[in-house]
Amino acid sequence: MLAAMNDGTTIALVEDDADIRSLLAGFLEGEGFRVASLDGGAALDRLLAHLPVPDLIVLDWMLPGEDGLSICRRMRETGGPPVIMLTAKGEDIDRVLGLELGADDYVAKPFNPRVLLARIRAVLRRVRGAPGTGPELASERLRVADLTVDLAARSVVIGSPGREVSLTSAEYDLLHCFVTRPQRVLSRDQLLDWTRGRIAEMFDRTIDVQVSRLRKRLDDSGSTASALLKTVRNAGYILAAPVERV
Repeated sequence: MLAAMNDGTTIALVEDDADIRSLLAGFLEGEGFRVASLDGGAALDRLLAHLPVPDLIVLDWMLPGEDGLSICRRMRETGGPPVIMLTAKGEDIDRVLGLELGADDYVAKPFNPRVLLARIRAVLRRVRGAPGTGPELASERLRVADLTVDLAARSVVIGSPGREVSLTSAEYDLLHCFVTRPQRVLSRDQLLDWTRGRIAEMFDRTIDVQVSRLRKRLDDSGSTASALLKTVRNAGYILAAPVERV
Protein backbone atom coordinates (compact mmCIF):
# COMPACT_ATOMS: atom_id res chain seq x y z
CA MET A 1 0.00 0.00 0.00
CA LEU A 2 2.69 2.50 0.97
CA ALA A 3 4.87 1.49 -1.97
CA ALA A 4 1.91 2.10 -4.27
CA MET A 5 1.44 5.57 -2.78
CA ASN A 6 5.09 6.42 -3.34
CA ASP A 7 5.29 5.03 -6.88
CA GLY A 8 5.95 7.93 -9.24
CA THR A 9 5.54 10.52 -6.48
CA THR A 10 7.98 13.42 -6.74
CA ILE A 11 9.08 15.42 -3.70
CA ALA A 12 10.78 18.79 -4.18
CA LEU A 13 13.24 19.12 -1.30
CA VAL A 14 14.29 22.77 -0.86
CA GLU A 15 17.15 22.93 1.68
CA ASP A 16 20.29 25.05 1.48
CA ASP A 17 22.38 22.81 3.75
CA ALA A 18 23.98 20.35 1.32
CA ASP A 19 24.58 17.67 3.97
CA ILE A 20 20.99 17.71 5.24
CA ARG A 21 19.67 17.84 1.67
CA SER A 22 21.75 14.82 0.65
CA LEU A 23 20.78 12.86 3.76
CA LEU A 24 17.04 13.48 3.38
CA ALA A 25 17.08 12.92 -0.38
CA GLY A 26 18.76 9.57 0.07
CA PHE A 27 16.31 8.57 2.79
CA LEU A 28 13.22 9.53 0.76
CA GLU A 29 14.55 7.85 -2.37
CA GLY A 30 15.07 4.72 -0.28
CA GLU A 31 11.36 4.91 0.59
CA GLY A 32 10.40 4.92 -3.09
CA PHE A 33 9.98 8.63 -3.81
CA ARG A 34 11.52 10.59 -6.63
CA VAL A 35 13.34 13.56 -5.13
CA ALA A 36 14.30 16.86 -6.74
CA SER A 37 17.04 18.31 -4.51
CA LEU A 38 17.06 22.11 -4.63
CA ASP A 39 19.08 24.73 -2.78
CA GLY A 40 16.66 27.66 -2.86
CA GLY A 41 13.67 29.48 -4.29
CA ALA A 42 15.21 30.19 -7.70
CA ALA A 43 15.87 26.49 -8.28
CA LEU A 44 12.30 25.68 -7.18
CA ASP A 45 10.88 28.24 -9.62
CA ARG A 46 12.83 26.66 -12.47
CA LEU A 47 11.44 23.25 -11.52
CA LEU A 48 7.84 24.51 -11.29
CA ALA A 49 8.12 26.15 -14.72
CA HIS A 50 8.10 22.70 -16.30
CA LEU A 51 5.55 19.90 -16.19
CA PRO A 52 4.90 17.75 -14.35
CA VAL A 53 5.09 19.73 -11.13
CA PRO A 54 6.14 17.89 -7.95
CA ASP A 55 3.46 16.28 -5.81
CA LEU A 56 4.70 17.94 -2.61
CA ILE A 57 7.32 20.47 -1.49
CA VAL A 58 9.45 20.06 1.63
CA LEU A 59 10.56 23.62 2.22
CA ASP A 60 13.21 24.89 4.63
CA TRP A 61 12.25 28.06 6.48
CA MET A 62 15.70 29.67 6.65
CA LEU A 63 16.98 29.97 3.09
CA PRO A 64 19.44 32.48 1.67
CA GLY A 65 17.78 35.13 -0.45
CA GLU A 66 14.03 34.55 -0.47
CA ASP A 67 13.07 32.71 2.71
CA GLY A 68 10.73 29.76 3.01
CA LEU A 69 7.78 31.78 4.30
CA SER A 70 7.87 34.07 1.27
CA ILE A 71 8.09 31.07 -1.06
CA CYS A 72 5.20 29.38 0.78
CA ARG A 73 3.07 32.49 0.37
CA ARG A 74 3.74 32.51 -3.37
CA MET A 75 2.85 28.82 -3.65
CA ARG A 76 -0.52 29.46 -2.04
CA GLU A 77 -1.27 32.49 -4.22
CA THR A 78 -0.58 30.51 -7.40
CA GLY A 79 -2.19 27.23 -6.27
CA GLY A 80 1.07 25.28 -6.06
CA PRO A 81 1.65 21.83 -4.53
CA PRO A 82 1.14 21.17 -0.82
CA VAL A 83 3.99 22.42 1.40
CA ILE A 84 5.58 20.98 4.52
CA MET A 85 7.74 23.57 6.30
CA LEU A 86 11.06 22.25 7.59
CA THR A 87 12.78 24.51 10.08
CA ALA A 88 14.73 24.95 13.28
CA LYS A 89 12.07 27.36 14.50
CA GLY A 90 9.77 25.64 16.97
CA GLU A 91 7.89 28.31 18.88
CA ASP A 92 4.09 28.35 18.69
CA ILE A 93 4.07 31.81 17.09
CA ASP A 94 6.29 30.50 14.28
CA ARG A 95 3.96 27.57 13.68
CA VAL A 96 0.98 29.91 13.54
CA LEU A 97 2.78 32.18 11.05
CA GLY A 98 3.68 29.23 8.83
CA LEU A 99 0.12 27.92 8.87
CA GLU A 100 -1.36 31.34 8.20
CA LEU A 101 0.83 31.66 5.12
CA GLY A 102 -0.46 28.37 3.77
CA ALA A 103 1.82 25.56 4.93
CA ASP A 104 0.05 22.20 5.04
CA ASP A 105 2.22 20.89 7.87
CA TYR A 106 5.24 21.79 9.95
CA VAL A 107 8.25 19.77 11.13
CA ALA A 108 10.78 21.38 13.48
CA LYS A 109 14.47 20.46 13.47
CA PRO A 110 16.02 18.35 14.82
CA PHE A 111 13.76 15.45 13.86
CA ASN A 112 13.80 11.80 13.00
CA PRO A 113 13.51 11.42 9.20
CA ARG A 114 10.67 8.95 9.79
CA VAL A 115 8.65 11.76 11.36
CA LEU A 116 9.00 13.72 8.12
CA LEU A 117 8.12 10.58 6.15
CA ALA A 118 4.94 10.12 8.17
CA ARG A 119 3.95 13.75 7.61
CA ILE A 120 4.58 13.46 3.86
CA ARG A 121 2.42 10.35 3.62
CA ALA A 122 -0.35 11.97 5.67
CA VAL A 123 -0.47 15.06 3.43
CA LEU A 124 -0.42 12.93 0.27
CA ARG A 125 -3.28 10.78 1.60
CA ARG A 126 -5.36 13.89 2.24
CA VAL A 127 -4.58 15.40 -1.15
CA ARG A 128 -5.40 12.17 -2.97
CA GLY A 129 -8.52 11.48 -0.94
CA ALA A 130 -7.32 8.11 0.34
CA PRO A 131 -9.75 5.94 2.34
CA GLY A 132 -9.85 6.79 6.00
CA THR A 133 -9.87 10.56 5.61
CA GLY A 134 -13.61 10.90 6.19
CA PRO A 135 -17.02 9.50 5.23
CA GLU A 136 -16.95 7.46 2.03
CA LEU A 137 -18.71 9.91 -0.29
CA ALA A 138 -16.10 9.96 -3.04
CA SER A 139 -18.67 10.14 -5.84
CA GLU A 140 -20.76 12.87 -4.24
CA ARG A 141 -21.24 16.52 -5.07
CA LEU A 142 -22.52 18.51 -2.11
CA ARG A 143 -24.03 21.98 -1.93
CA VAL A 144 -24.12 24.37 1.01
CA ALA A 145 -25.26 27.96 0.55
CA ASP A 146 -23.63 29.17 -2.70
CA LEU A 147 -20.86 26.51 -2.67
CA THR A 148 -20.76 23.21 -4.54
CA VAL A 149 -18.11 20.78 -3.34
CA ASP A 150 -17.09 17.94 -5.66
CA LEU A 151 -15.57 15.32 -3.35
CA ALA A 152 -14.17 13.20 -6.16
CA ALA A 153 -12.46 16.11 -7.92
CA ARG A 154 -11.57 17.91 -4.66
CA SER A 155 -12.93 21.10 -6.18
CA VAL A 156 -15.12 23.90 -4.86
CA VAL A 157 -17.15 26.33 -6.98
CA ILE A 158 -19.40 29.29 -6.23
CA GLY A 159 -22.77 29.74 -7.89
CA SER A 160 -23.96 28.45 -11.24
CA PRO A 161 -22.44 27.69 -13.72
CA GLY A 162 -19.72 28.00 -11.12
CA ARG A 163 -16.58 29.99 -10.37
CA GLU A 164 -13.81 27.90 -8.84
CA VAL A 165 -12.56 28.72 -5.35
CA SER A 166 -8.80 28.25 -4.98
CA LEU A 167 -8.14 26.40 -1.71
CA THR A 168 -4.97 24.87 -0.33
CA SER A 169 -5.10 21.14 0.39
CA ALA A 170 -5.35 21.88 4.13
CA GLU A 171 -8.21 24.34 3.60
CA TYR A 172 -10.05 21.87 1.38
CA ASP A 173 -9.60 19.05 3.92
CA LEU A 174 -11.12 21.22 6.62
CA LEU A 175 -14.06 22.20 4.41
CA HIS A 176 -14.52 18.51 3.59
CA CYS A 177 -14.89 17.76 7.31
CA PHE A 178 -17.62 20.37 7.68
CA VAL A 179 -19.68 19.59 4.57
CA THR A 180 -19.66 15.84 5.29
CA ARG A 181 -20.67 16.44 8.92
CA PRO A 182 -23.02 19.44 8.75
CA GLN A 183 -24.92 20.88 11.72
CA ARG A 184 -22.74 18.99 14.18
CA VAL A 185 -20.37 20.51 16.68
CA LEU A 186 -16.87 19.28 15.80
CA SER A 187 -14.20 19.57 18.47
CA ARG A 188 -10.73 20.87 17.76
CA ASP A 189 -9.29 17.43 18.54
CA GLN A 190 -11.64 15.79 16.03
CA LEU A 191 -10.79 18.28 13.31
CA LEU A 192 -7.07 17.95 14.01
CA ASP A 193 -7.30 14.16 13.82
CA TRP A 194 -9.39 14.13 10.63
CA THR A 195 -7.29 16.70 8.78
CA ARG A 196 -3.76 15.91 9.96
CA GLY A 197 -3.98 12.31 11.21
CA ARG A 198 -2.95 10.75 14.49
CA ILE A 199 0.67 11.76 13.96
CA ALA A 200 -0.29 15.39 14.52
CA GLU A 201 1.20 17.08 17.54
CA MET A 202 -1.36 18.53 19.91
CA PHE A 203 -1.15 22.24 19.20
CA ASP A 204 -4.26 24.14 20.35
CA ARG A 205 -4.13 26.99 17.84
CA THR A 206 -3.59 24.88 14.71
CA ILE A 207 -7.27 24.35 13.95
CA ASP A 208 -8.18 27.91 14.98
CA VAL A 209 -5.70 29.22 12.42
CA GLN A 210 -6.95 26.85 9.73
CA VAL A 211 -10.61 27.76 10.31
CA SER A 212 -9.71 31.45 10.19
CA ARG A 213 -7.86 30.92 6.91
CA LEU A 214 -10.78 28.98 5.42
CA ARG A 215 -13.29 31.67 6.42
CA LYS A 216 -11.11 34.39 4.90
CA ARG A 217 -10.57 32.42 1.70
CA LEU A 218 -14.32 31.90 1.25
CA ASP A 219 -15.07 35.51 2.16
CA ASP A 220 -12.44 36.81 -0.29
CA SER A 221 -14.02 34.62 -2.98
CA GLY A 222 -17.39 36.27 -2.40
CA SER A 223 -19.05 33.25 -0.82
CA THR A 224 -21.69 33.62 1.88
CA ALA A 225 -20.65 30.25 3.33
CA SER A 226 -17.89 31.81 5.44
CA ALA A 227 -20.51 33.14 7.85
CA LEU A 228 -21.90 29.62 8.32
CA LEU A 229 -18.71 28.34 9.99
CA LYS A 230 -19.62 29.15 13.57
CA THR A 231 -17.44 29.01 16.66
CA VAL A 232 -19.02 27.13 19.56
CA ARG A 233 -17.43 28.41 22.74
CA ASN A 234 -15.43 25.78 24.65
CA ALA A 235 -16.60 23.12 22.20
CA GLY A 236 -15.28 23.66 18.68
CA TYR A 237 -16.87 24.63 15.38
CA ILE A 238 -20.04 23.88 13.43
CA LEU A 239 -21.24 24.31 9.86
CA ALA A 240 -24.57 25.88 10.77
CA ALA A 241 -26.48 25.02 7.60
CA PRO A 242 -27.91 21.96 5.87
CA VAL A 243 -25.98 20.30 3.04
CA GLU A 244 -27.69 18.74 0.03
CA ARG A 245 -26.51 16.28 -2.60
CA VAL A 246 -26.58 17.57 -6.17
